[in-house]
Amino acid sequence: MDQSITPQNVRISLPSKGRLAEDTLAFFADCGLNVHQENPRQYEALIPNLPGVSVLFQRPADIVVSVRDGSVDFGITGLDVVEERRGYNDEVMVLHDALGYGGCMLSLAVPEAWTDILEVSDLKKKAESLAASLRVATKYPVLTSRFLQERGIIADLIAAEGTLETAPTIGYADLICDIVSSGQTLRDNRLRPLKGGMILKSQAGLIANRRSLLENPKCLETARTLLEFFEAHLRASGDLAVFANIRGDSPEAIAKRIFSECTLSGLQGPTISRVIVREAEQNWYAVNIIVQRGEIIQAIRELRAIGGSGVVAMPITYIFDEEPQRIKAMLQSLELRDQP
Repeated sequence: MDQSITPQNVRISLPSKGRLAEDTLAFFADCGLNVHQENPRQYEALIPNLPGVSVLFQRPADIVVSVRDGSVDFGITGLDVVEERRGYNDEVMVLHDALGYGGCMLSLAVPEAWTDILEVSDLKKKAESLAASLRVATKYPVLTSRFLQERGIIADLIAAEGTLETAPTIGYADLICDIVSSGQTLRDNRLRPLKGGMILKSQAGLIANRRSLLENPKCLETARTLLEFFEAHLRASGDLAVFANIRGDSPEAIAKRIFSECTLSGLQGPTISRVIVREAEQNWYAVNIIVQRGEIIQAIRELRAIGGSGVVAMPITYIFDEEPQRIKAMLQSLELRDQP
């Protein structure tokens, strides 16, 4: 089907650069939603499997603002910038808060030389003992200010861009509040996370404009489609489909052997079907079970033990269960509980 980018399209913004951008495109591809960008220099693209949906590429922080003001309908970005920039008008809805990549945390970090400052209570005592206010360099003034105020810590926030880890060394801040992944960058700059100083854990999430969902049926349908694909893929990502041939008298007899002698039996139970063979007197059955990747060797051994052969294991793209809970939560938040 030919597609084109038009103003009438539903619009979703994805990160434009860096690791989060790469992981987002990979996640969409794994979900069967490949993003097609004719020219890598363009900041627009399409998703062939989602007709009528246009993709825009923006900085992660700008995605939240665009969703908030309604210039785009959906966005994929880190939950840290969502909480920092979502505002107070309730226009930004978090539809999915655990896409499984982009993991990090927003945390206070102090110089290693502060050997007597081990946790937040120590930081409060230090702030009270100083003649001047503590200076905290951060890109997250809203979250940082709220966290410090709730704990009675008086500090001046220093708005900063770029690399924050050098701020205490240069001298324009006493400590920092920034995103931490592995912690290696902090260690390289002689900083360490403060115990109890984690403000939030973050990963990639799906956000939407509330008004778009309420007023545009196409947006609501797109939200349901995205959540269906995301949930089905995440549900299946750690599983394998295992197939084996087993000789037996009947499907019920084989099922009994599986239930009595195997610890693994699939989602609800094994699927067993007759295998058509050349020698009519031989009763062969194909058994299919779903197992977690970490249990594959155990599953193979158990199937062999009850006569299984020709065992095949295959990755699973989707497992569609009942309607995802996140769709129900979205409809409830929109007060559209009776939507089919």
